[in-house]
This record gives sequence, C-alpha cells and structure tokens, in this order.
Amino acid sequence: MKKEIVDYVTEKTNELINASSCSKEAKAAAEAWLAAVGTEREAEETKKYIEELEADIMPIDGLIAFAESAHGAEVFGADMAKNIAEHAKEIQKAGAKYCDCPACAAVEAILEKKEILLGE
Repeated sequence: MKKEIVDYVTEKTNELINASSCSKEAKAAAEAWLAAVGTEREAEETKKYIEELEADIMPIDGLIAFAESAHGAEVFGADMAKNIAEHAKEIQKAGAKYCDCPACAAVEAILEKKEILLGE
C-alpha cells in the first residue's frame, strides 16, 4: 500500500480514536489496525477494521429516525435531539449520506479508501 494512503488513513484513524462520538468497538478496531500496520497482521486487521467501520457509521436516515425517537430524546435530551434531527435533515438535503459527527466523518473518509486498503 502506498505510503500516502497509509498516512492519510492513519491521520483519519487518529481523528476517529480522539472523537468523543467514537464507539468503544470502533476505537478498539482502530487501535488494532494501527498496531498492525507494517506487520504480517496488517491485511487481516484491515479487513476487521473496515467491517467494524461499516457497521458503525450512521446513515443519515438512521440518525434522523433515532434523533426523532423517544430513545433519542432520552440519550440527547429533548432539545438537543430536536436540533440534531433538524441538522441531519439539512445536511441530508445537501447530499449527506451519513452523520457528520467527528467519528462518522472520519469513518466516511477512511471508507472512501476501502478498495485501496483491501487491495481490490
């Protein structure tokens, strides 16, 4: 894999790890991938990492549905849930496919390199 791709994905991976919205599973997969870069485990960990990222990224429709739900109001608070839903609808109209929180933004950037990372 080209050094500039590894550097780019490493940068985005560190952004993901540092994002307050990063799930513990994504953080663990990110840390495992970073530890495996340049080793014989790199290909295996890359595959696991991509699978975890694909499972964790929040599609915009899912974000809207969650923010508008009773559970979303419990998690975020009623006012914040309403604001999140409104924001999500705005970015959806602008073409967003996924949540734009720091974790999802980093994941989306990494997944744009998926084929290169997997050697496809």
